[in-house]
Amino acid sequence: MSEPVFSERAGQIHRKGEAPFAMECDKESLAGAVSQRACVFCGSRVVLYPIADALHLVHGPIGCAAYTWDIRGALSSGPELHRMSFSTDLQEMDVIFGAETKLYRALTELIDRHHPKAAFVYSTCIVGIIGDDLEAVCRKVSGETGIPVLPVQSEGFKGNKRAGYNAACQAMFRLVGTGDTTGISEKSVNILGDFNLAGEIWIIRDYFKRMGIEVVANITGDGRVDDIRRAHGAALNVVQCSGSTMDLAKMMEEKYGTSWLRVSYFGVEDMAESLYAVARFFNDPEMMERTRELVREELSVLYPRLREFQRALSGKKAAIYVGGAFKAFSLVKAFRLLGMQVVLVGSQTGTREDYQELHDITDDGTIIVDDSNPLELSSFLKEQDVDIFVGGVKERPIAYKLGVGFCDHNHERKEALEGFVGMLNFAQEVYNTVMSPVWRFVPRRSEAGVKG
Repeated sequence: MSEPVFSERAGQIHRKGEAPFAMECDKESLAGAVSQRACVFCGSRVVLYPIADALHLVHGPIGCAAYTWDIRGALSSGPELHRMSFSTDLQEMDVIFGAETKLYRALTELIDRHHPKAAFVYSTCIVGIIGDDLEAVCRKVSGETGIPVLPVQSEGFKGNKRAGYNAACQAMFRLVGTGDTTGISEKSVNILGDFNLAGEIWIIRDYFKRMGIEVVANITGDGRVDDIRRAHGAALNVVQCSGSTMDLAKMMEEKYGTSWLRVSYFGVEDMAESLYAVARFFNDPEMMERTRELVREELSVLYPRLREFQRALSGKKAAIYVGGAFKAFSLVKAFRLLGMQVVLVGSQTGTREDYQELHDITDDGTIIVDDSNPLELSSFLKEQDVDIFVGGVKERPIAYKLGVGFCDHNHERKEALEGFVGMLNFAQEVYNTVMSPVWRFVPRRSEAGVKG
């Protein structure tokens, strides 16, 4: 294996087939490595932000709110208060003398102006340093206004993005159990870990409806405070992007006995298995038959189109670097269905179990990387001569600077990639990107042509 850019990170990079699998992960980023990870505050914000009828107030400098303003392309079927970014805009004097009074005034003014169903107040690094008591201020405002005002303890310096997920789940859990569960069906679910990018949660809700299942709460895409308050009445939590909301599923299991299943709505294989797993949980033969019919109908449309893309894409190379490792599993399978080879796969927040699974499903020679940085990613993309790189907003410039095709699988995309129709959209995007004639003019391809 070639030397990594930073020798201290050697344990977080593995090339399958060269040595027994051993992966260091779930650790703090190396100082100076320019990690692609986000901070604790960002982690909490991306989870809670799609709750559309709640007020989201960032207690901190204006830069924190600006960085996460409309950070997910989370669509709402109703209110859009979540798309407004509010901040207490802490200044030097606030840091010296404290800003609890400023926070109180901001909260009361915003609640009076916008009448939200609840308010989330995010703590940032500087607030953790100066010691403002968010809990006390939120409790006071909640008592005066009569709505839940929930502190999110998301000081950025106390961990990484994964800690932010936990902070978000802790805040949401204070809502769960406070609503009336009357009338909820015995065959009901909460959808956890889906953020309704490009309207994807509406696709999944329609599948469940066709199966005969009631969806109680979207957590958090197109989310509503009142639905989360009664989420404990659902029979099952289905958890996608498990890093972001698994803590909430486990808390609900412990307190309310709510069962949970890990699912993935991306790719043909995982989408079908997710629906079948939910049907098996309810042990209803009629539901299972409806599910089989749903899958048959969707695949009858999907497969003929996929075969067209397979013929063109077979043998092409793909690289994957995403926030949570769970979505990487489905991406590997989806590329394999298209006849493509995944030569690089990694994530920002994967666990040892996640990377073991990636090791098991990838081919020899695949590079598996944890918490990578631009220098490493650039080096691996050039070494493997990839045709397309799947990542998020921070990875896009890396791909384009290297003359590599890019597919956005993160916050800002406008095309639904979940569900059976999402697989078709994904295949179409990969085809359009990889087969574009523009790549023959980029330096790496031009040089190869000259040498040939």
